[in-house]
Amino acid sequence: MLVHRFEIARGFQTRKTARMTTIETATGAAMTTQAKRATTDSSEVLAANFLRDPYLEWARAEGVPIVEDFAVDLHQVATAPWGRMDVPAAFVHLKGRGDFMSLFVIDLPPGGKTAPQRHLYEEVVYVLSGHGSTKVEVEGRTHSFEWGPNSLFALPLNIPYQHFNSSGADKARLISANNLTAMMNQFYDHTFIFDNPAVFRNRMGKEGYFQGDGEMCETQRGRFMWQTNFVADLSRFELKAWDRRGAKSSNMRFALAEGIMHAHTSEMPVGTYKKGHRHGPDFHVLILKGEGYSLFWHEGDADFIRIEWRPGVVFAPIDQIFHQHFNTSPFPARYLATAMGSLRYPFTAQKRQVFLGVDQDVKSGGCQIEYAAQDPRIHALYLQELKKNGVTSGMGEYIDERPFGGA
Repeated sequence: MLVHRFEIARGFQTRKTARMTTIETATGAAMTTQAKRATTDSSEVLAANFLRDPYLEWARAEGVPIVEDFAVDLHQVATAPWGRMDVPAAFVHLKGRGDFMSLFVIDLPPGGKTAPQRHLYEEVVYVLSGHGSTKVEVEGRTHSFEWGPNSLFALPLNIPYQHFNSSGADKARLISANNLTAMMNQFYDHTFIFDNPAVFRNRMGKEGYFQGDGEMCETQRGRFMWQTNFVADLSRFELKAWDRRGAKSSNMRFALAEGIMHAHTSEMPVGTYKKGHRHGPDFHVLILKGEGYSLFWHEGDADFIRIEWRPGVVFAPIDQIFHQHFNTSPFPARYLATAMGSLRYPFTAQKRQVFLGVDQDVKSGGCQIEYAAQDPRIHALYLQELKKNGVTSGMGEYIDERPFGGA
């Protein structure tokens, strides 16, 4: 089996470059200043009138590093001062982010704080490292909640807020998964998005939601989601069994701040892996704990793309590529997935179909490949990786391992 290994970027960033350097005629002679100006003007006119991307124009103008790759180690991303928030930041644009999503990496220096913020886009915030607090203003009243490593929270749409680092010695790094891409490309008006007084009262949640209180809501028979605004430690949050997605797999979906942003966390026990599946773009998968790898392939491909992962690595499968996650560590592996379109408000017909078919067989119109139908090379590779790490397979009750040399 040929597996293409993908090396995860470490702090790589794109830089905005000049549109032209030296322009030459067909004969090789330099163009006159007047001809250069005419060509530049023509190029600018075309750029202003054809296939613009208001979000990317905004992002490049913000002056912070932009990381573009298939997968990125968020611990390694280099940041630079961001005037809008008055702290260092970077933008992460993964290849599979689609039309709606992007990530912001926000660094709070020791004892630092962001500038007060308010914006007409939704975000789900994960604390990659550090301790601090966030102050929110709800119709004239101020509330504050504390967060630490592995905390997850959502800020209700357009609510005034400010982040604070409570440590005088260590920085805090926050990861914002947000839908500014969709909002900017739809309205392309900075004032409307960043200076809008609109209040969305139905987004605030119940009293106690910012302190970790919540409610368990049934979404389908036997399937649930936790409704809240804040989760203190996602790595320890109790999950519910979901064998349909993989061997002894467990999961919890979240309804955060009554928004349209989706979030769920899943865990793979030692010696197990998920079933392969596919869906549309924009699901950003962030590893919380454990080590392993994921395989990616399009239907009909002879080979696989492989990404090794560890805590802090994030990737977004591109549109309709099959992918499958494998835990090779001697302890459970857990990840967080965020996307545009929630279980309650799926936003698009495609998301609605994904949520209905995520654990259904592709042969029946779903998204998933059952273990019995997967390429046998997949399990053979997994057993090899487990042997390297001295981990015993837990897949025997789901797959007959005797043809692979198992007991």
